[in-house]
Amino acid sequence: MLSFEPTFHKSNFAEFIVVAKDVKARNELAQKAEQLLNTEFTSVQGHVKVLFGGPSADYAVMLRVKGPDHERVREIAEQIRTIMTAHPATQNVNLNWSEKSKVMHLEIDQAKARALGISSQQLSASLQAQLSGATIAEFRERDKTVSMVFRFAEQDRNNPERIKDLNIHIGNGKYVPLDQIATIRYDAEEGLIYRRDLLPMIIVQAELNPASGLTGTDVTTQVYDSLQELSSSLPAGYRIEFDGATENSIKSGKFLAEPIPAVMLIIMILLMMQLQNIPKMLLTLLTAPLGIIGVSVSLLLTGSPMGFVVQLGILALSGIIMRNSVILADQIEQHLAAGDSLWDAIVNSTISRFRPIMLTAAAAILAMIPLVFSVFWGPMAVAIGGGLLGATLLTLLVLPVMYATWYKAQPDTGAKNILLNDDGKPINQ
Repeated sequence: MLSFEPTFHKSNFAEFIVVAKDVKARNELAQKAEQLLNTEFTSVQGHVKVLFGGPSADYAVMLRVKGPDHERVREIAEQIRTIMTAHPATQNVNLNWSEKSKVMHLEIDQAKARALGISSQQLSASLQAQLSGATIAEFRERDKTVSMVFRFAEQDRNNPERIKDLNIHIGNGKYVPLDQIATIRYDAEEGLIYRRDLLPMIIVQAELNPASGLTGTDVTTQVYDSLQELSSSLPAGYRIEFDGATENSIKSGKFLAEPIPAVMLIIMILLMMQLQNIPKMLLTLLTAPLGIIGVSVSLLLTGSPMGFVVQLGILALSGIIMRNSVILADQIEQHLAAGDSLWDAIVNSTISRFRPIMLTAAAAILAMIPLVFSVFWGPMAVAIGGGLLGATLLTLLVLPVMYATWYKAQPDTGAKNILLNDDGKPINQ
């Protein structure tokens, strides 16, 4: 399912969702839309976003700043925008706050208003009726009630220069111009203020330059690191934080890391129940990180990003690797019980278990192929497939070597093993 978050309604904002026939057509549409915005609508702040599965983020690079005063927050955000724009991997850097809206403030001269016998409430009601309209009567048309609204003509109420000449009724059939009892002041203020934790918050966001070869998380982290000097100089109460996909990735990592100590304890208990030997348990645990080698190579070759689903794949991969190690260790014990020397048991177990373990790994790798083409699950499939292939081969090499090293196994030289008693004399076989 594609994730899409609607934007707050704004009079100066439009949003289109275009559905393409296939992935190729979608990418072509995105490029054409990008070119159209850059050539035909240069004064418009446009953004083309391809919808993917998983958590939604408006831009690839997103940082937020929050603090008590919205004016100071905007100043800090502008400094961040300057630093982010200087990064070679970013483009179309902007703020999620729009430009300030033009507003008109009416400052009433209370002394003159009282002298004319008009209150602020009466003045407000008079202006409301003339500019926005007031219902003066209603009539029924069949089953509907239609209101009759009085207000000035559009050319009078929408012209700021003519508002000062509006006549205000002061009673007894008398009127005075608005500018006689009030002063009109023009200003600019924020039309919409986003808040987080009850504090004004601005997001500085940017698109990723495709030619950079970097991920959004990489660029966001680099920009954040370059803001350390600015962060240290911020007044109390102001903070610069991650946002968007990077923040989601950090939260996901913490979510996965919290239960790991308890899970590791359970795994160690289960391994001890099966192997009943601390060194063997530790040797099995040491094979778990071998999958990272295959994961790194496969992600590098395919250009897949290291995200949340890849972390899930690595955790699942660790269990598969340790299972293979337990099978191999158990096979070694079976050969020892059959009377083989330690060296022969290690070699014969590796040879006898090579084909079953490789066939099992191949079946799991082939099962990942349909997921490789998925936009969301593709990186996880690549990580599990590549990691399982590399880890299986390494396990069949590394575990026997560690086993032989720890237990000091030596290859048979053809000499007969002689058992000695406590006096150092040979025991008759």
